[in-house]
Amino acid sequence: MRILLVASAFNSLTQRVHAELRDHGHHVAVELALPGGSLADVTRRHRPDLIIAPMLKTAVPREVWSVHTCLIVHPGPVGDRGPSSLDRAVQEGATRWGVTVLQADAEMDAGDVWAFAECPVPELAKSDLYRGEIADAALRAVLLAVERFASGTYTPTPQTTHHTRPYMRQEERRIDWAADSTDRVLRVLRAADSQPGVRDELLSGVWFLHGGHFEDRLRGRPGELLATRAGAVCRATTDGAVWIPELRACRVPGEPVPVKLPATLALGDRLPPLPQDPVPPYAGPPRRTWSDITYREEGRAGFLSFSFPGGAMSTDRCRRLLDAYRAACERPTSVLVLGGGRDFFSNGIHLGVIEAAADPAAESWANITAMDDLVEAVLTTTDRLVVAALGGNAAAGGAMLALAADEVWCRSGVVLNPHYRLMGLYGSEYWTYTLPRRVGAAVAERLTTDALPLSAAAAAALGLVDRTVPCAPAEFAGEAARLAGLLAGSPTVQSRIAGKKARRERDEAETPLAAYRDAELARMRATFLDPKAPYHALRRAFVRKEPVAATPAHLVRTVPVGQDRRRGAVTGLAVQDSTPPAGSCYEEG
Repeated sequence: MRILLVASAFNSLTQRVHAELRDHGHHVAVELALPGGSLADVTRRHRPDLIIAPMLKTAVPREVWSVHTCLIVHPGPVGDRGPSSLDRAVQEGATRWGVTVLQADAEMDAGDVWAFAECPVPELAKSDLYRGEIADAALRAVLLAVERFASGTYTPTPQTTHHTRPYMRQEERRIDWAADSTDRVLRVLRAADSQPGVRDELLSGVWFLHGGHFEDRLRGRPGELLATRAGAVCRATTDGAVWIPELRACRVPGEPVPVKLPATLALGDRLPPLPQDPVPPYAGPPRRTWSDITYREEGRAGFLSFSFPGGAMSTDRCRRLLDAYRAACERPTSVLVLGGGRDFFSNGIHLGVIEAAADPAAESWANITAMDDLVEAVLTTTDRLVVAALGGNAAAGGAMLALAADEVWCRSGVVLNPHYRLMGLYGSEYWTYTLPRRVGAAVAERLTTDALPLSAAAAAALGLVDRTVPCAPAEFAGEAARLAGLLAGSPTVQSRIAGKKARRERDEAETPLAAYRDAELARMRATFLDPKAPYHALRRAFVRKEPVAATPAHLVRTVPVGQDRRRGAVTGLAVQDSTPPAGSCYEEG
């Protein structure tokens, strides 16, 4: 079918719906619902068989839903209505939730139901839940609704009861540090972690707090800052303490939207002298406290896990992860698993830290060279097998970091964006070596110029991914550990390691890694140092949430991308306009 996706942003869920519908052979186009735009004109131009709205903050106009079947994806159970459904589920401690696909009607969230899928609500941040359990449920419901629509025989079910709740304002999110328990503080922070944050006063300033994690040992006067760790600050509650990874300054009228930053960087000179409380990646028995980098072993397999907010890897994060990687390579293991967490694997360099730097060009250079150092360490590891285990999405340099490993394992719900074009960058992380050796030069060229998201299944069909793991988000770490144990115990593991070392030596003799790095970085440096390069405006627009003027051209004209089951080949990669679309990139929500 010809399916039109209408969304307020091309966010993670919209990308996944886009990728999986294409896998199923549908012709899928995207239009962003922009202020001043006419959705009626858009639909007349596309003439879709079906309209789906995976993430839409505005109402569908009558002239559209009265002519076309328009399915709204609502992150709540049947009868739940309102724009803050998932926020309320997390803050109120719901244990079960779901996603409803309903037909657009005159009243928001009141249309007939085409499909519903239930899911658990683990004690996690809203954005992690949204990209995990909620996204899985949404895809089950969307695919079922599309199948029912295509049959031409299904009659959707009217809603008989409903519960409408208004937008969740900051008054409902307020934290009373002198009275609130750790449990409530965490639920409030997790319900607003990516957007909108929790408005609060701290060190004589007004900030939005983003993210919250449990601390098991530190204690102090409620509201007091106790320590720092990996850019986060620890703040005391009435019965414990929490780690807050990121802060965003309150916006001053007439000035640009402030950038979300690691808490210590955001506070800057306001931050009083505080003790650092690091948790070494290899620290013996695990604690309940938060750490963004951890290491553990099971038999002959080592697991170096990392989880950075938004998947963004700043210069500091790259260097700390490289130190941990080198330490892990000193351990007596034959398999090293990199990643394995449930949320983002990596989205590459930290555009927010770069934007906030006194010299963004210099910080861009420091960040990309730190990423390259990490990728080089993975590529030159020849005494063990390295597995990149992606429980969550990866994009740009983060996707290329995964390709440096010997094997790439992806949870089946992962979305990959193996390209840089939408940020006006040529890219580095040795992608000109790793991407063509996996998929060939022609497909590498198409992937990097089309700049379209790929499902894990499509990536596997192309050769980008070696194994897809069909499991729930909470099960991926255990499945990765099980598979790593089998790999480490395989009788062929040592011969594979020897073969890997020989291949690396042959490749190095043909073209040294330094040659790929130098060529990539020469182009990146030229972009960083050119104040007129599109990268600077695109970066600014992305991190400061500047409105998009129009739907990017590469999203409007698409064709199916999936595996032709009759021929066993990937088909339908389209050639698109190569001009970087202003303001377009990956939405972390």
